[in-house]
Amino acid sequence: MEDRLIVTASPHIREATTTRGLMGNVVIALLPAVLAAGLIFGVQALVLVVVTTLACVAFEYIYEKRLKKSNTVGDLSAVVTGIILALNMPVGMPLWIAVVGAFVAIIITKQLFGGLGYNFANPALVGRIVLFLGFTSRMTAYVYPDMAVDALASATPLAVADKTSLNLLDLFLGFHGGMMGEVCVLAILLGFAYLVATRTIEATVPVTIVATVFILTTLNTGDPYAALIECMSGGLLFGSVFMATDYVTSPFTLKGKLVYGVALGIVTFAIREWGSYAEGVSFALLFMNLWVPYIND
Repeated sequence: MEDRLIVTASPHIREATTTRGLMGNVVIALLPAVLAAGLIFGVQALVLVVVTTLACVAFEYIYEKRLKKSNTVGDLSAVVTGIILALNMPVGMPLWIAVVGAFVAIIITKQLFGGLGYNFANPALVGRIVLFLGFTSRMTAYVYPDMAVDALASATPLAVADKTSLNLLDLFLGFHGGMMGEVCVLAILLGFAYLVATRTIEATVPVTIVATVFILTTLNTGDPYAALIECMSGGLLFGSVFMATDYVTSPFTLKGKLVYGVALGIVTFAIREWGSYAEGVSFALLFMNLWVPYIND
């Protein structure tokens, strides 16, 4: 019999990895940050995570049910969005505002653009930015974990003028004000190590972002200690590990990842140094998400 070529559309190489498996790994990697938030800020932090996550799952299920689309709740992407969104809020965030953020993330950013794989930006990121712009006073109502008594109102480390006065151990363990998921460096690094070990993500983007911010801050201040504080403060580490590495909104080539990471670091540094916001990661991420199609080309 004559041999014939079979022409098919890509992809041609398949493997056992599934969206559910990848998202499951992300959920596991987020658990240290969730547990740290609960230990540092109390049960209220865990309630906020549960409510936001359930809201994301419910919005996805209801939307797809109403439009008679195939149900994708089982791929765990809505769960990941809900956890990341919750960890991008301060512990005192009213639950109804968290639900608004979940609606923006799932319905507006994800489903209206076609679902997973078609969103122009990370859904949790857009949810955070909308909440920040619409409920600024709530999103900046940080608390300081007083381990002896209660939580007290406090500024984040990024708002402290003299960075050298800050304690590295407090930053590492999360004993300071800020968004629930960004305060504990140890928890973020544990999640990062798990994601890299399971090959869920590559270390290229997170390392490049943090290294760029560290180098630029050191050159600007002449103080490596202040640069280290800058990298451990705010949402830089959390955003670099759990948001900048999103499969849909990040480049897929090594060169693209390097360009993306360096650019993200530069924009974050510029916003922090010369912008009106102390925290520049979210806006830098949104800006670079829009450039990813061009970087991939």
